[in-house]
Amino acid sequence: MKTFKTWDPLIRIFHWSLVGAFTANALILDDDGKAHQWVGYAVVALVLLRLLWGVIGPHTARFASFTPQVSEVFEQMSDMATRRKRAHLGHSPLGALMIFNLLAAMLVIGLSGYMMTTNVFFGVEWVEELHEVVVFWTEISVVAHVAAVVLESRRTGVNLQRAMVTGVKSVPDDLNLVK
Repeated sequence: MKTFKTWDPLIRIFHWSLVGAFTANALILDDDGKAHQWVGYAVVALVLLRLLWGVIGPHTARFASFTPQVSEVFEQMSDMATRRKRAHLGHSPLGALMIFNLLAAMLVIGLSGYMMTTNVFFGVEWVEELHEVVVFWTEISVVAHVAAVVLESRRTGVNLQRAMVTGVKSVPDDLNLVK
């Protein structure tokens, strides 16, 4: 196995904090409660921090290092279809698309949630529907993300879950490394 320092502490703390906060707001806290609002504000703050870190952070955290080209997305899908195994140092192209999807969804949830607390948008149906639809979309995306991480870990032999805990990716010697 070859090992690579991949995820810095801020990325890992961000990831697991976002997991906890989104889970609390989606499944545990009362939607009409103050705790729900404050956790929502925390989610937005986390995402804004991640956006900043995506510009100034270390290489694997920077958006420029993992924004995929269309050809890279199709290449990864081809790898999956043909059972060709390759490892990515940071996010894979499909993983990067999921990250962008989740970050954007969290911001829309936060903005629509905030709008519902203002005098202008309180009780406005389309704002509430937007909030609910994007929360549902995010829940589906999270399930897809977790399933993809598990499946890709099994397919490639790279324990992606462990890498997000330890910050170190262990890649089998026989795997080609991309990026």
